[in-house]
Amino acid sequence: MFDKSIKSILIIGSGPIVIGQACEFDYSGSQAAKALKNEGYRVILVNSNPATIMTDPSMADATYIEPLTAKFLKKIIEKEKPDAVLPTLGGQTALNLAMELHHQGVFKKFNVKILGASAESIELAENRWKFKEAMEKVGIKTLKALYVTTVSEGMDAGKEIGFPLMLRPSYILGGGGTGLVFNNEELNEKLKDAFRASPTQEVLIEESVYGWKEFELEVMRDIDGNGVIICGIENFDPMGIHTGDSITVAPIQTLSDKEYQLMRDEALLCLETIGIATGGSNVQFAVNPKNGERRVIEMNPRVSRSSALASKATGFPIAKFAALLAVGYNLTELSNDITGSTPASFEPVQDYVVVKIPRFDFPKFPSTDDVLGTSMQSVGEVMSMASTFTESLTKAIRSLEIGKTGIRNIDNRFINLDRVELEKEITIPRPRRIFAVLEALRRNWSVEKISNLSHIDKWFLYEIEKSFNVNQESTPTTILKMLGWTEDDVEIKDIKDELSDKRVYKLVDTCSAEFSSSTPYLYSTTGQESDDTTSSKEKVIVIGSGPNRIGQGIEFDYCCVHGISALKENGYEAIMINSNPETVSTDYDTADKLYFEPLNWQEVEAVLSREKPKSVIIQLGGQTPLKLAKKISENGYNIAGSSIEVIDSTEDRELFQKLCTQENIKQPISKIAENATELRESVAQIGFPVLLRPSYVLGGRAMRVVNNEDELSNYLDVLSKSDEDGNPFNSGPLLVDEYLTNTIEIDVDLISDGTDVIIAGILEHLEPAGVHSGDSTAVLPPFSLNEEMLFEIEDKSKRLAKSLNVKGLLNIQFAIKDNTLYILEANPRASRTMPFVAKVTKNQIIKAGTLIMLGHTIKDILMNTDYLNASNNKIAVKKAIFPWSRFPAEDTMLGPEMKATGEVLGIGSELGIALNKAYAAAGVEIGEKKKGIFVTLSDGDKEGFLKTIIKYKDLDFKIYATEGTSEFLALNNISSVKVGRANDNSPTSLTIMEENLISVVINTPTFANEYTDGWKIRRLAHDSGVAVVSSIREAEGFIEAYAQTSNALNDIGTIQDVS
Repeated sequence: MFDKSIKSILIIGSGPIVIGQACEFDYSGSQAAKALKNEGYRVILVNSNPATIMTDPSMADATYIEPLTAKFLKKIIEKEKPDAVLPTLGGQTALNLAMELHHQGVFKKFNVKILGASAESIELAENRWKFKEAMEKVGIKTLKALYVTTVSEGMDAGKEIGFPLMLRPSYILGGGGTGLVFNNEELNEKLKDAFRASPTQEVLIEESVYGWKEFELEVMRDIDGNGVIICGIENFDPMGIHTGDSITVAPIQTLSDKEYQLMRDEALLCLETIGIATGGSNVQFAVNPKNGERRVIEMNPRVSRSSALASKATGFPIAKFAALLAVGYNLTELSNDITGSTPASFEPVQDYVVVKIPRFDFPKFPSTDDVLGTSMQSVGEVMSMASTFTESLTKAIRSLEIGKTGIRNIDNRFINLDRVELEKEITIPRPRRIFAVLEALRRNWSVEKISNLSHIDKWFLYEIEKSFNVNQESTPTTILKMLGWTEDDVEIKDIKDELSDKRVYKLVDTCSAEFSSSTPYLYSTTGQESDDTTSSKEKVIVIGSGPNRIGQGIEFDYCCVHGISALKENGYEAIMINSNPETVSTDYDTADKLYFEPLNWQEVEAVLSREKPKSVIIQLGGQTPLKLAKKISENGYNIAGSSIEVIDSTEDRELFQKLCTQENIKQPISKIAENATELRESVAQIGFPVLLRPSYVLGGRAMRVVNNEDELSNYLDVLSKSDEDGNPFNSGPLLVDEYLTNTIEIDVDLISDGTDVIIAGILEHLEPAGVHSGDSTAVLPPFSLNEEMLFEIEDKSKRLAKSLNVKGLLNIQFAIKDNTLYILEANPRASRTMPFVAKVTKNQIIKAGTLIMLGHTIKDILMNTDYLNASNNKIAVKKAIFPWSRFPAEDTMLGPEMKATGEVLGIGSELGIALNKAYAAAGVEIGEKKKGIFVTLSDGDKEGFLKTIIKYKDLDFKIYATEGTSEFLALNNISSVKVGRANDNSPTSLTIMEENLISVVINTPTFANEYTDGWKIRRLAHDSGVAVVSSIREAEGFIEAYAQTSNALNDIGTIQDVS
């Protein structure tokens, strides 16, 4: 039933990439926006993330890249007057914002209908106690629990239920604030965390079912009451580990058909009871492995993190159909895009097994214990498909890009452990536990023992065990492949060749091959023949970026999608290879053909051999495809654009130094170290401080500023304990650079065809050099550089691009010290900043760069496309988003190793407005707190900050300062309130934040340590939404942002109108 009064629909996005809410919502939002726009609706999109496909100007009719706060949403609704809002596609952020606007009466005031789920249904699902009551009323069993709104009530509930307990705050994402509790002391501490996490200050305390089996069902329902289960997902890991951090398997493997049907019925009844009128929902269950008892744990009344996985696992476009069901379609009216002939009411059937493994970045956060629990900590994931569980598990392990070749790969961390140590590794859930389990099976430990230690279901362990109980010479290669063997597991050449020859490609068809598939969405497995054939068209293969990780995230998927689009728009057959289920690049209709495969040489070579492409694009997917460049070239395949020699010229320090000298481009003093001994010698020659940088890595992996001998020894000690993926000496030599202090860092993004060069953007960092560019606040265009310096940057960038013979994309990082320009590095590939530059300037530099890689010239592109014809009259600020709340032991002090998971954009007519909005989008709403500033400076920084503090004084900020800083200010006739250390009597450095007396902290840290006051100040500031700045430029930027508080809300506009 269609509501004909609805002409325009507002979609609320999910904001920046954070742990628990990542790029799967870009995928969902993009699908929904396309679907609704194709139906003729005017689509209005609000999101703060510039690195997403969904915020491209073409995706919606009006795209607002603005802070996702109630104030800004209200202003946009007032301006656009949408007829309806769809809040179920932007994760928990969108859902919570919609409920806040509903309670404020905004939707009622502007006559905006809520689609997908009513406010009452959302409240029923998200309020843990109301959900429990609703389930029990219809006979669906839940866990014994009590609902509390204060810590005192929580302590009483703990006594009544008994330990262990599980805490579940209302209205959260990624398990934030949840936790297992085993005693009163833990309960008191974790209750505080839980209440901080819940925007409604509500927590459900329930009995723990740690060790039970966990299942998820992805469910869709239409307005006529039709319901389908899209996908059943089983967790390999037991209850007690967040499902986002667990290995998961689809379809469900260990339930009988009867058990599955009962669970299916309860999931559908759950949606009906909650009142989900239309769309997709996720329902989670726990099952006691001893007796089959079942309990519903929770349901998400929205498209969830698992929805993207379920969509990719089955080929069923959940987000697209959720949007169409929300406007009145029913499931029988929608056609399955994969088959083109069956309706959406046909439940997908899999004749293959899907395995998802999360990807973690704990080495970035060395103060954090990597024990997994109910609060999600993974930063990405991979997905694999194959005919059996073990084959799929091997492919998933290979996809992680951590140096592991599959389930039979011997892990050096465990091979020498004694029995007690290995038992401990299997008992304690950590990211590496799967490899400890494999080592135990290799040692012939019993499945029963391993299951008792880990609570992993015996069925999975028996299946893996089979791989260790066969002989490669007497077992048919078809069976070896099905048992998870790869070419890396055998030494006999004939068997290796036969394993390769038995690789076939199957189509994801949603219907177990009962209907033909019209969509070339492929995975490799063992078999006799492939499901599809290759065409004779001119093909270009794009190698994707693999799993999200810090330093290589959604920005590179954005670049891959734009590259694919350029290929399709210009007549090439575009083929994608990738392993990431969260992304737009692996959507079934992005490329002409999709291979869902590990990005290892064996799998990539097999696709190249099969498709015989004209060219292979490796510039778009970050460092992952660059690592394959040498083998691609050696095997006779054409690398599109910049050659392998160009890549080596930027990574080989001697070649790069020679080239820079030739072009009169200054560099910091630098050396190369192949091992620890050479590293010490290089440091001795340069002198402290030095910047240590590994070769061929992204995100500043293992990059450090080292100031003295103790820090150098500590760095080497950390490397000695790293696994293969974590030790930078395994990827090439370590680069040792003179560390330039008190500098301005500059990013330049450009495209070059070898003759002509276009500078796409010059970004000036607010933080000084030494903070990784991915963590810095970047401003476009530059705000403090004079014309002479800008000319020098442009001139040297162009000369370097031509001298390197770059064909395609190039990112250059410069530092300015004492008005002298130094080059830091150059990367002949897409950069993390290019989506930001493309979005703000409206110049489609990735598309243009892709065509240049294939031989087109800049002159051709300017003449024949509209890729480079836009201009911009706005100022844009990119601000990084950090996962500090997931890693409470970490200091928030920034350095050369990237820690950010995502970014937000602030855009405005003036720098202060853009900065104000960037702060707001990052969770710091300037002007919401009292007009106070807290200053705590190291002795060496006090004099330099004096003029800046006087500016705050002149703006009537009340100044609070630590003892030494306060005395220094008094000597300079600036009065301040002296505050004590964290543990002193009030006022202290912490109580002034807790009482909302300040809006910004100026803190120049000396060193990171959790026992220092500085650590506590920075942590509490982050938790309280107080800005922290550590440089004069940042402090003065905050002043500009503060001065524009009243103007920021009125300076809103669509990205379509930036030029």
